[in-house]
Amino acid sequence: MHAKGTTYLDHAGSTTYPRSLIKEYGRVMDSHLFGNPHSQSPSSLLSTGTVETARRRMLNFFHADPDHFDLVFVANATAAIKLVVDGVSGSASQRGFWYGYHADSHTSLVGPRELATAGSRCFFRDTEVSQWFSESLPLQGSRPDLHDKENIGLFAYPAQSNMNGRRLPLDWPGQVRRATAQANREVYSLLDAAAFVATAQLDLSDHLNAPDFTALSFYKIFGFPDLGALIVRKDAGHVLLRRKYFGGGTVDMVINGADDVWHATKQGAIHEALEDGTPAFHSITALHYALDVHTRLYGCMKNVSRHTGLLAAALHGQMSSLTHSNGQAVCTIYTDANSDYQNSKVQGPTIAFNLQTSSGTWIGKSDFERLATLNGIQLRTGGVCNPGGIAAHLQLSPKEMRQNFAEGLRCGNDFDEMNGKPTGIIRVSFGAMSSIKEVVHFMQFMNIFIDKGNNRQMGTQPMIHPSKSSRYTKSNQVISKQIPENEIDECCQHRKVAELQESQQGDDDQTDTLQVSTLRSRCPVAACLATYPSQEQLWKHFESHQLHGRRRWKMPRICTG
Repeated sequence: MHAKGTTYLDHAGSTTYPRSLIKEYGRVMDSHLFGNPHSQSPSSLLSTGTVETARRRMLNFFHADPDHFDLVFVANATAAIKLVVDGVSGSASQRGFWYGYHADSHTSLVGPRELATAGSRCFFRDTEVSQWFSESLPLQGSRPDLHDKENIGLFAYPAQSNMNGRRLPLDWPGQVRRATAQANREVYSLLDAAAFVATAQLDLSDHLNAPDFTALSFYKIFGFPDLGALIVRKDAGHVLLRRKYFGGGTVDMVINGADDVWHATKQGAIHEALEDGTPAFHSITALHYALDVHTRLYGCMKNVSRHTGLLAAALHGQMSSLTHSNGQAVCTIYTDANSDYQNSKVQGPTIAFNLQTSSGTWIGKSDFERLATLNGIQLRTGGVCNPGGIAAHLQLSPKEMRQNFAEGLRCGNDFDEMNGKPTGIIRVSFGAMSSIKEVVHFMQFMNIFIDKGNNRQMGTQPMIHPSKSSRYTKSNQVISKQIPENEIDECCQHRKVAELQESQQGDDDQTDTLQVSTLRSRCPVAACLATYPSQEQLWKHFESHQLHGRRRWKMPRICTG
């Protein structure tokens, strides 16, 4: 790993990049001069050739025949989605367009509904999508003054949920196309493949059943460069060419006359009319070396899929079996009814969950992440930019979500529980670089949340309710679970013993130290959560729960999208 002693479990956000990739890219940049492609100088021609070769290589990586597909370089998957919406909006002209999207979508796939002037529909279940196909794609929610067949429609969904990793059917685009032909309608398909391509092979070899538009981000696959792409099925490319905006090298002629305002969009390859401004030619150059190193290290995406699937299945199995001494489950894991961690067709290597104490109360995601950070574990918590998935799995109604917002809940803040329900989730995800050691370390960390029934004597005085500024709950009830005052001292004293043992053993053999620190700790996390009246005091105490002397990261929590 790039940071020694770090267990990185947020590959769904961005996978880690190999050192060899950065070294090779640095060597090339040090020995070559790349110029702006919009010129004819030697350095510019070098960039042009590099960009076009990368375009062909990436199409080949996704098994996309250049005769049927084109690839447009963009900043990220969100930019790719926005480009499609801009194109469809331009094609719809005065009629507007209709938008259908799956509830289990990233916010980037939800946002286009605000531009769908002909109406929109959210599909809450897969069965609703199947029924829609069988009914010949009725555009529910469309404007009453427009007949269905006059509307342009766009149906969008994720290949993989960015919340819990469940994988949706990849044959839906083909079904949309067949139903569109039968109903004589103009409905296109948009696939958000960003989460999927990180650990699975996107196969576009069957162009007749492939999505019209596929959005993805390369850093999800390679870690570097920070770049995305829109893969366009050429038979649907004309829709994007009607967009209103133009800029940079996407036009052949522009007239700014007082009485004559006109422009001519490039009529060659689709990407020539869509890549506004100067392409990110340095980042595109890095794609060559990212692909080379990825192939050298992992062979193919099937190997990555198999490897990450085994790790996720192992972790899911162990987490599912965790219980407190009274039989209460430690983890509430959020999965789809059809999810199976043994089957990569329906489930990716991502686990979304929350934790509960032995009494059934929730352990805050912010507290969990703080403890994870102190123990060298990096993961993701919060709403993970998937409002539909969060609402469904946490059973949050629109009314409750509006109420939570009115009372202070915001993306990235530490209002972890409101009205007795969690406001977000904890997410761990694996990537090509993940190993079984990370599963072992994470499970050792999880043990500190287990109430093993150590015959602790409970105190008799009620504890102070946590303040709203720390770990906000809606309940006004006094927390009743208590611990003796001296138990905190015992926990901190135990930490000193563990540090001494670690210093004697050295860094090479960390397993014994982990087991000692985990199994012999006298300060269950649940008790600590009920003891400290402020988050500042609680998080200061959390340092006592470090499994061993891992690097302490002090990066601020932000919403990364």
